[in-house]
Amino acid sequence: MTAAFASATDTEDQKPKLVELGRDLYGYCSVSDPNTGFIVGDDSVVAIDARATPTLAEEMIGAIRSVTDKPIRHLFLTHYHAVRALGASAFEDAFVFSSAATLDLVRERGQADMDSEIGRFPRLFKGVDRIPGLTVPRATFEREFSFWFGKRELRFMHLGRAHTKGDSVCYVPDANVVFAGDLVENRCGVYTGDAYMQDWLVTLEGLRALGCDAMVPGRGAPPQSRQAGTEAIDMTKDFIASLLDAVRHGLSRGDGLKGCYALAERSMTPRFGDWPIYKHALAFDVGRAYDELRGLEHPQIWTAERDQALWAAIHS
Repeated sequence: MTAAFASATDTEDQKPKLVELGRDLYGYCSVSDPNTGFIVGDDSVVAIDARATPTLAEEMIGAIRSVTDKPIRHLFLTHYHAVRALGASAFEDAFVFSSAATLDLVRERGQADMDSEIGRFPRLFKGVDRIPGLTVPRATFEREFSFWFGKRELRFMHLGRAHTKGDSVCYVPDANVVFAGDLVENRCGVYTGDAYMQDWLVTLEGLRALGCDAMVPGRGAPPQSRQAGTEAIDMTKDFIASLLDAVRHGLSRGDGLKGCYALAERSMTPRFGDWPIYKHALAFDVGRAYDELRGLEHPQIWTAERDQALWAAIHS
């Protein structure tokens, strides 16, 4: 019997909560759904990621309004994935910006990713019919962009290829807080389907070098000490390295995709099997690791059809 596809049977809603990480710095965080955040300035707000639909974004805006009535003038996207970007229209006049590589990915594969993600995890797309189309950033930066938000400096940094080729973080130096996007997951399954895994291990060291005292990860509880943040980075690295080791071993003995998946599942489940979305993500993780370790530099575009074909090939 084929396993239920991805997270299609995950129907239990999670209610995000506000987590204050420093003066005027907030995470909007769930148990294991994608986290977002925002920064309150003297005159306005910067939102960090938009959630998956306008309906869900409106819930986030409601949380912001519980803190401040200042206008939300900027929306920063940590990367291109639909679950983080497609709620942007609810932010109305906010100026949307991202890394240049994120804009490239929106243009190249944004529609395919939207269709793929909706099929994989329908619960995360509440009010999907209200999505007006892809979210296209209006401005981009290559490696780093800083601006003064009142008396506070905000740094938006592309530290290297990782979860996608365009991941970037928002670092707040005076508070030593980082909004990390899916560069880091905290005890949640790590999705690597669009990743550059060997680069990701290096990029995480750049994040570690910031030495942050608090962090909003892509999923999971926000670490609120330097030690807790370091542990979240270490766990993310451990997951990626374990995945690469398992698939590399499978390839060395001549296994195909299904054999590599079986080996990864057997070796990784005792350590990571209780992490949320682990079972959802592992098939796609192995698919990308299998390609990367055979020399395919850039991730193949995931389509709804490719998703189903890979799932059937692995689970049949």
